[in-house]
Amino acid sequence: MEKNLELQTENIKNLIYEIRGKQVMLDSDLAKLYQVETKRLMSLLKEI
Repeated sequence: MEKNLELQTENIKNLIYEIRGKQVMLDSDLAKLYQVETKRLMSLLKEI
């Protein structure tokens, strides 16, 4: 289980980019992590 968690953490780290000194993730990658469509993720974020 712990090994699996390490692999998941490493996969997520590979999805994080640094742009102008900020760490960011693409909306499409976040949607895949949360298993929703990108459009749905964006609509949920607009509600915040």
